[in-house]
Amino acid sequence: MFLEQGIKPENKFWKYLLGSVFIIAASFVGQIPITVAVFYKTAVEKKAMPTTNDDIMRMFESNITLFLVMISFVFAFAGIYFVVKFIHHQTLLSVTTSRPKIDWKRISFSFLLWTFFSILSFLFVYLKSPEHFELNFKLTPFLILVVLGTILIPIQTSTEEYVFRGYLMQGFANLARNRWFPLIMTSVIFGSMHWANPEVVKMGNIIMIYYIGTGLFLGVITLMDEGMELALGFHAANNLIGALLVTSDWSVFQTHSIFKDLSEPSAGIDVILPVVVIYPILLFIFSKKYGWTNWKERLTGDIKEVEVK
Repeated sequence: MFLEQGIKPENKFWKYLLGSVFIIAASFVGQIPITVAVFYKTAVEKKAMPTTNDDIMRMFESNITLFLVMISFVFAFAGIYFVVKFIHHQTLLSVTTSRPKIDWKRISFSFLLWTFFSILSFLFVYLKSPEHFELNFKLTPFLILVVLGTILIPIQTSTEEYVFRGYLMQGFANLARNRWFPLIMTSVIFGSMHWANPEVVKMGNIIMIYYIGTGLFLGVITLMDEGMELALGFHAANNLIGALLVTSDWSVFQTHSIFKDLSEPSAGIDVILPVVVIYPILLFIFSKKYGWTNWKERLTGDIKEVEVK
């Protein structure tokens, strides 16, 4: 029922193209503060304008950078709300879940489950090679990071989920009238959006297996659970715990995290392991807890138009 909630005769695919442009434009508006900050800082310090995204990320103290970058997601989320309500004449709930209301217990369970896995996997790596890490903890900057991260990172991750697992997934369902096409397309596009991350430059294109695989995993749990709650919880935990726990000089964000990774990045088993081992374990846990059945139909079956009240 989740995809079917967006299947309406008036929801032509061109509306999704228009809506996507509007959301991107809203995101660009949200980038004005960091653009102004960059111009101001370079003018005051009489320095040359930064030429790369990495240079911009390193211009300011990391908590300030986090705040400035995350503002664009606030505007993008407002853009999603506007597009869903006024272009598609749907409620935000209809692109969130098939349930009568958002299931916050599902979000919390997914968040806590992935937090547990994230901390456990970090401890395994740390105990195996403690020399690759140094304590980076500074109380005041860390507490500021906790406050900013707890407020802004879930907005960022939720915006991405609403775009890919909500809005675009229903859009591709309108186009193809099946389930497998939206699942594949949103996963590939989601992974491709990370191509500019410095991790890709450092590790090579093989890390795209992780990004696209993560998009596929989030799409599967959305379709099987008929709603985005589990994806929302997972994505928030992934980014927030990562920001609080460990940083590195080569990651997309440098934060006042507890630890700093000093090792040289390399794409190996740690890239493949989550996709082929950890994610299937999570799928098994979710399926047992929420009683998922009929996997083939839910992931690859056809869909038809229904009347959404």
